[in-house]
Order: sequence, then structure tokens, then C-alpha cells
Amino acid sequence: METKRPLEGKTAIVTGGAGGIGAAAARSLARDGAALLLMGRRRDALERTRDALRDELPGARIECHAGDAGQADDVQAALQRAWAMQDRLDIAVPTVGGGGFRPLLMHDADSFRAELELNIVSAFLMVRHAAPMMAEKGGGAIVCISSTAARMNFRWLSAYCTAKTGLEAFVRGAAEELAPAGIRVNAVRPGLTRSDATGALFGSPALLDKFAEQIPLGRFGEPTDIAGAVRYLAGPESAWVTGQSFAVDGGNELRRHPVLDDAMGLMYGEDTVKDVLRGIARGGSSAK
Repeated sequence: METKRPLEGKTAIVTGGAGGIGAAAARSLARDGAALLLMGRRRDALERTRDALRDELPGARIECHAGDAGQADDVQAALQRAWAMQDRLDIAVPTVGGGGFRPLLMHDADSFRAELELNIVSAFLMVRHAAPMMAEKGGGAIVCISSTAARMNFRWLSAYCTAKTGLEAFVRGAAEELAPAGIRVNAVRPGLTRSDATGALFGSPALLDKFAEQIPLGRFGEPTDIAGAVRYLAGPESAWVTGQSFAVDGGNELRRHPVLDDAMGLMYGEDTVKDVLRGIARGGSSAK
């Protein structure tokens, strides 16, 4: 007798669906039976991800919607398409986020604000517009993607650390307010994970050595590591879990983040790094 899969009959949306973590999360949800909408800005990348998942998971219901997760109209349009798949919405995984190494005294208001919007506002828009849909069918699960930078300071990533810390505060607030509607809100807090966004780091053995020293389990993360945690928080196994941020980081939080002053010197110039460490603001907000 065929056993019903845990997410059979559920509908999920994943933003950043063509990225490493987004695509892996989508695979884990579709494998367990969820109908799935992938959202991202690049239609061609979304379609490649969709086709690869359909080849791997015959019979999976997977659709694409091109749009910007930071724009309310695009998010609402994607949610309407997800709803239309099965007249319900049960799971939302907003994976869009990111940041760059930049001295605090080389930021301006626009560059600092941009990282807050990328990491916090994109999650807010998904929660804000997905929650009423989930409530119509008795609830759902939202899983955000945070970072170890939310828990441990990372020198030269002040905007990103601020954004991810804010995201986790948002997760807690949303979880408390939405609990009466049966909606759970949690986050996964990845350590250094191999993806398109971290490709430059993985291309530098010297930088990787600095990170490796701070990871007790002795290896870096893969998208499937993060996807497993997303799948748990999205599914019935975590029915009594909300407002949490789970570290999936090889034990990195037992230690610290590496200090990358040498790399910053190569990016921005050694004199610039020396100046900003002495409190001297330097003009411009881009690398050398």
C-alpha cells in the first residue's frame, strides 16, 4: 500500500528559488509531496531549476513566477499563483537575502539601508501577504533564512549582521502575533554554506582555511544541510515549534567568525583599512 507523503496536498512558495539554498529547500518540499511555486528575478534560472526538479521528481507539481521579492506587487502576484495551484497556501520559505564585506565607515545611508531591505523587508513582505492566505485554511508554516552573523559579530559585515539580527527579532515578533491563526514562523541560521552567493569565498583556499578553523565538525555547509532544517520547520514534525532560529553551522557558534583584515586590505587597500580602524571615514562605498 502506498504511504501518503508528509506534505501531500500542501502548497509551498520558495523565493530565491533558483539559488543554492532555495533550490535545495524546494527539492526537499516537493520530494515530500508539496505542490511548489518557485519565485525569483530570473525566469531562465527558475525554469532550469524547475525542469531539473521535475526530472528528478517525476510527477512533482512545480511552477515558476518571475518577480522581485522586495516588491509587494510581485510578492502578491506570486502568492496568487501559488494559491491557484490547489486553492490553498501552507508553506512559505523566503530565502532572499545577502550582504557584502564593507567597512562601516565606508557605508552611506543608502548602502546600509539596502542590506536591511534585502534581508528584512523581503521576509516581511512574504509574511505580511502570505499569512492571511494561510489563515483561511487554518494556518501554515513560514521558514526564513538567517545567518550565524545574527548571533556572532562578524567584523566588516556590520550591515549584514544588523540585518540578520533584525530578521530574527522579526521572526519572534511574527511568531507571537500569528500563533492564534495557527501560523508558525521560524528561521534557519546557516553557517558558511556552498552556494552561488558564497562562490568567491570558496574560490580562495586561504580564506577557507580561516573559516575551517572555526568549524568543529570540520567541513563547510552544503545547501542540502540547510534544506533538511527548512523541511523540518515547514512540516508536521515541528508542529510545536515557533519563534525559533536554528543554527545549522557545523558548530561554528561554539567558536567565532574569522578575522579577515588581510582580505579586506586586498579588496579596499591596506591604507583604507588602517584609516577606518582609526575612525577615519573614507569616501565611496565600493571595493577597489
